[in-house]
Amino acid sequence: MTPLDRVYREHSGRVISALAAGFRDLDLAEEALAEACLRAQDAWSRGPPRDPAGWLYTVARRVTLDRLRRRATARAFRPDQRPPEPTPEDQLMATDTAIPDERLRLIFVCCHPAVSPDARAALTLRTVCGLTTAEVASAFLVPEATLAQRLVRARRKIADAGVPYEVPTADRWPERMDAVLSTLEVAYAQAHADAAGAGPHAAFATEMLALSGLLAALVPDDPEVQALAATFRHAEARRPARLGPDGALVPLADQDPADWNARLIAEAEALLTRSATGSRQTRSPPGPRALQAAIHSAHAARARAGRTDWTAILGLYNLLLAHRDDPVIRTNRAVALAEVEGPAAALDALLTVEADGWLPLHAARADMFARLGRTADARQEYTTALALSPAPAEVLFLQRRRDAQGA
Repeated sequence: MTPLDRVYREHSGRVISALAAGFRDLDLAEEALAEACLRAQDAWSRGPPRDPAGWLYTVARRVTLDRLRRRATARAFRPDQRPPEPTPEDQLMATDTAIPDERLRLIFVCCHPAVSPDARAALTLRTVCGLTTAEVASAFLVPEATLAQRLVRARRKIADAGVPYEVPTADRWPERMDAVLSTLEVAYAQAHADAAGAGPHAAFATEMLALSGLLAALVPDDPEVQALAATFRHAEARRPARLGPDGALVPLADQDPADWNARLIAEAEALLTRSATGSRQTRSPPGPRALQAAIHSAHAARARAGRTDWTAILGLYNLLLAHRDDPVIRTNRAVALAEVEGPAAALDALLTVEADGWLPLHAARADMFARLGRTADARQEYTTALALSPAPAEVLFLQRRRDAQGA
């Protein structure tokens, strides 16, 4: 990966968000960054500047202004004015870096009700987080061409509807919040899949902790917001235990709880308590993210109890299926089912999941085949999983499991 590729991966979302928020034109922001990247290829031929991200932002901003002048609209253009007194949102989004961090604002723009529900999170992941179209399509288990069409329609809708580039007032948040949270979920999943934290989306882990914490502070009474922030902290608390001495992935059930981050777990439990309090106050049952956070909490309890309450976890997955009946939940439920009813029941459940080509499903099937002594089937599933471009730590883990099945 070249220095330019690395900078684009890590900072394109912030650059596009800042440009779109200031000039109120998403397409223009993306075009300007693309032009800045083209100029960087020549300008950085002898090495990148001291602040590569700041260089791209500055050049892209100049490109934007040049294009506005050519459109003869420069005189009418007025930059957004900050309110005399900063709002809580302004204070929480404040940054000391050269590039204004306007990602939360652009996330809300991309999740506007004018954009179709099936495109909101996808557009945000592509635009704000910098995922490729192929990566976003894989996250939503849809063909890349289908996802590309959705993105084109979504951008056109934002332009045609004149969607304002601003964080909406609090009373308008509920109509966008589910898409906002879904976006953060998928973005964090990209980082969580890389146990070593060395892949192109490693920075998402820290960024999603920060953005989810920001939302939790802005919307303290929303149970689902609090729950999602709790889930991220529970999952990230286990990162130190996810790699073995040889760099291979260590499954959750095999991790040493002593290696988990106690501070993050404490933060997660406090957020989960606030989520439960919010549900009681509104007399509403736990939502899907609250149930997911409860599952993570049940796993974390092993640090205290010395054992995992798989029956409770399976019960939570059964409740979660009523909210989200999708391949991800069904696959994770099957893993819990194996601990309660055995690998045969789990395999039966996994064979009904329709998500061929999705790595976690093939890895789970391989594990069940191996437990049942069906070594040839296990090797085939491990081979299929290895062909799906797993992260290096997962490659080592899957190869070891496959080799254990014999020739």
